[in-house]
Amino acid sequence: MQPLQKLTRVLLFTGKGGVGKTSLACSFAVMLADQGKRVLLVSTDPASNLDEVLETPLGTQRLPVPVVGAPGVKALNIDPEAAAAAYRDRVIGPYRGILPPAALNSMEEQLSGACTVEIAAFDEFTKLLADPTASEDFEHVIFDTAPTGHTLRLLKLPGAWTEFIGTNSTGTSCLGPLAGLQAQQALYKASVQALTDAAVTTVILVARPERSALREAERTRVELAGAGIHNIAFALNGVFHAIDRSDPTAAALEERVTRSLDEIPEALKGLPQFEVPILPFALIGANNLRSVFNPIATSRPGANATVSAPPTASLNELIDAIELSGHGVVLTMGKGGVGKTTVAAAIAVELAHRGHQVHLSTTDPAAHIANAVDGKVKGLTLSRIDPAEVTKRYSYEVMVKAAVNLDDKGKALLEEDLRSPCTEEIAVFRAFAEVVAMGQNGFVILDTAPTGHTLLLLDAAESYHREIARSESGTPEAVRNLLPRLRDPKFTRVILVALPEATPVHEAARLQEDLRRAGIEPFAWVVNQSFLLTGSNDPVLRERGFREAVYIEEVRTLLTKRMAVVGWMAEEPVGEAAFRKFAGESVVAVN
Repeated sequence: MQPLQKLTRVLLFTGKGGVGKTSLACSFAVMLADQGKRVLLVSTDPASNLDEVLETPLGTQRLPVPVVGAPGVKALNIDPEAAAAAYRDRVIGPYRGILPPAALNSMEEQLSGACTVEIAAFDEFTKLLADPTASEDFEHVIFDTAPTGHTLRLLKLPGAWTEFIGTNSTGTSCLGPLAGLQAQQALYKASVQALTDAAVTTVILVARPERSALREAERTRVELAGAGIHNIAFALNGVFHAIDRSDPTAAALEERVTRSLDEIPEALKGLPQFEVPILPFALIGANNLRSVFNPIATSRPGANATVSAPPTASLNELIDAIELSGHGVVLTMGKGGVGKTTVAAAIAVELAHRGHQVHLSTTDPAAHIANAVDGKVKGLTLSRIDPAEVTKRYSYEVMVKAAVNLDDKGKALLEEDLRSPCTEEIAVFRAFAEVVAMGQNGFVILDTAPTGHTLLLLDAAESYHREIARSESGTPEAVRNLLPRLRDPKFTRVILVALPEATPVHEAARLQEDLRRAGIEPFAWVVNQSFLLTGSNDPVLRERGFREAVYIEEVRTLLTKRMAVVGWMAEEPVGEAAFRKFAGESVVAVN
């Protein structure tokens, strides 16, 4: 079965975190290869998990690797750090032997931030998208992208950098000499053309039958259209039809899916679309990926098995421990779609109910936290670090401060420099630091962006902290103290959130190692939406529960000494009562 009638050469999968972009992108690649096509599969996600889904070690090589079990498919991770190193070499290389070591070191430091990482990864993306020689051996190029907010930024960068290069008159930028960027200008323009050409590129919006995912899919469709991208298809992943209609969990899940399908925005309904059912097995390995569009007999060892649930207690036990300090910051982190927002909101609501002043905020570019909390909880305030808003505020502050020492020409040059896309990185970082500082006077709960975007933010914290250590003049106190605060276990508590599945657990485990290398020790784990805890007898859900047990045990015994396991709930939590119920009905296992 081919899910869409016409497939363009470039297929780009995007959507809210956790909706199954990687699984569907990989399934498409295997399907096309089975039809005799040569396919290049590329991940642009800074926290890519292509290796695990394809059961093929891709590493950090810059060359495509043949996929095990799928002749015709080669895969590649755009590794941000490797791309950034190559970018630095390309920019700085011409000046080696010409400029003194001190100047070269200064350029190296200038190109060490998260903005350089982003533009370097973007360069690799544009090359594969628009340079015919980079992918001429393949009939299809499939991009598995980062969650929506990060992807929308990626797709807007060609236009943003093209405009900046075309209007900049200084010859420099926050990424070093503009000569390095100008050499790429033709490629950036070709990327814009490829993305907007319906004969070349199809963007496949992936969503699950859930309100938040469908809302984000529609918002993304509008933003893509605004960027001139109109060849869009819609994939609805995880559609469920109960086999055992007498089972309460199965009946509730089917009802929720049906309700969501009735609420699909009309514009989405009008797109070319296809559905993928919820499956009892993980989409890992070529054979299981092949079964999405070409059903085959699949081993189902859990179809008739039973397994015991972990020891029961309450998420409130985690909140008890958090409350002891009387103030501080809680960050929920993990892969997109695992319920970070729900966990953050539940903790915030419960702390506010206990009489504390609580501020709930998000750094997610595709934030929907306002839809999760109604804003009427006593003692609870809400905010979002909106990139456009904080960039505008930061640019204004810089201009006001600098204006007294600049003539008209100098002001014009500064305004020009502030139009660089890199300004947003600095502004968001500073806003993040300001929110963290609020934890001195109460509780701050931060619902962070999906893993890859969060790692870039932490990388920015490291690089900014190194710069501040050399010169603290004019640096806000919140920025100077950000990294020490994040590293203080009495002030900051990181909660890793995952689903009881291979990819979310292993991505959170990698994030935990990255945090530890940055001197940040996670406080606890929350394993969310477990069908095992529901005791469902529906064959599909029972098998999913059986397969969950191994990952719950992996977290409990190998990854943390403090964890909560939260069962799947018939209603998505919204409002004070629902979030308090979420906290009270969860279960906790403590080693």
